[in-house]
Amino acid sequence: MENHTIKSIQEGIKRGDFSAHEIFDHYAIKIGRENKRLNAYLSTLVFQASVSGSQSQLAGVPCAIKDNILIDGTIATAGSKILENYISAYDASVITKLRNAGVQFLGKTNMDEFAMGTSTENSAFGPTKNPHNLERVTGGSSGGSAAAVAADLCVFALGSDTGGSVRQPASFCGVVGLKPTYGRVSRHGLIAMASSLDQIGPITKNVYDSALVLNSICGNDKFDSTTAPENAPDFTKNLDQDAAGLKIGVPREFFRKGLSLEVEDKIKATISRLEQMGCSIEEISLPNFEYALAAYYIIVPSEVSANLARFDGIRYGYSSEKSKILEDVYSESRSFGFGAEAKRRIMLGTYALSSGYYDAYYLKAQKVRALIKKDFDNAFRQVDAIVGPTAPSVAFKIGEKISDPLSLYLEDIYTVPINLAGLPAISIPCGNGAESNMPVGFQIIGNSFNEETVLRVAHQLEASFR
Repeated sequence: MENHTIKSIQEGIKRGDFSAHEIFDHYAIKIGRENKRLNAYLSTLVFQASVSGSQSQLAGVPCAIKDNILIDGTIATAGSKILENYISAYDASVITKLRNAGVQFLGKTNMDEFAMGTSTENSAFGPTKNPHNLERVTGGSSGGSAAAVAADLCVFALGSDTGGSVRQPASFCGVVGLKPTYGRVSRHGLIAMASSLDQIGPITKNVYDSALVLNSICGNDKFDSTTAPENAPDFTKNLDQDAAGLKIGVPREFFRKGLSLEVEDKIKATISRLEQMGCSIEEISLPNFEYALAAYYIIVPSEVSANLARFDGIRYGYSSEKSKILEDVYSESRSFGFGAEAKRRIMLGTYALSSGYYDAYYLKAQKVRALIKKDFDNAFRQVDAIVGPTAPSVAFKIGEKISDPLSLYLEDIYTVPINLAGLPAISIPCGNGAESNMPVGFQIIGNSFNEETVLRVAHQLEASFR
């Protein structure tokens, strides 16, 4: 019973090879045996007997959930000391949908604090280690979810993606990570970092599983006014349709200084593979690509500053017992409860939103964001999908970049423009780097609400590697 996919779980249950309870126990035992060396899970859950979703393709499938997505009655830390003992009061909408489909929740996975990071080294509970090399990071912020899938400590996992936090760890761990269009999946019950960018997405072992999970978690939600009103298609329907004839755009801005040679070689070889499959490869330009990272790191800290203001030591979360006056409760609770990266972003965001600086920083960043969206709109008038690297490097060593925040921020260079534009994108493994022998991720980007094309190209490309 090793390295199951959703399909193999369903087939195994139907054949009577094992029951839903038995396969859950198999994974629970495996987590107990292997999690100490990986630190992928922060907490584990018990099997829930249920008749819901008995006809669903996800019925009985064990999954892992990033620890910023609420499951009623369970601890949700968001990787932070300030929420170390916070117990969720309700299910996130995606959890309700998965529960109704008969999914089993194995546990909550490690993450960068409040999803702020690209390596899962910012977790208050220690870093997660990459299953391919325990000396290397998993990527972030959904590093625990990606490691759990890569190490077969679950069948699939959910993560959240604000600037690449599903795709980049998927790239580093050699699995599939999908960021849906902003508004395709409800954010209700996701502990907010940057509300205009956050999006929940699946991390899976293959593209078909990503499409299946997206089918289950997508859709309009009365609790999230940003969700799309229209009904979603069946994302598995067109996966087997040939990719020949599709126009694939390759931005010239993606191949500049900063991209490691071993990643570049794999990406270019994969683009050639698409051409051999009958796709038309066209060079395109995203003129404002170079400004995306700067705009992102003004917009995100600004929204972080507003969203994390609620953690004040009064309403919920850690509260300092030494404080004698209200002002000390705020300062001491937040000083102890937040880690270095959370404090850095809160201060940057508060500064960017402050009187006299709002126009110079935040407003200008939002204007750049609009230009980036316009660049993608123009590109999708010419092409069906855009491709390139997911990350500029393979997984680096634990501790290698932790003292240099800017070098960590640069790991997001290929993913943040997609979040700023609200577009869907997927990372699939395209082989290992020649020098490091670590996984390389290939990113496929689609137009708004066109996950079908993204998944179709990814599925066809995945098949060509078999």
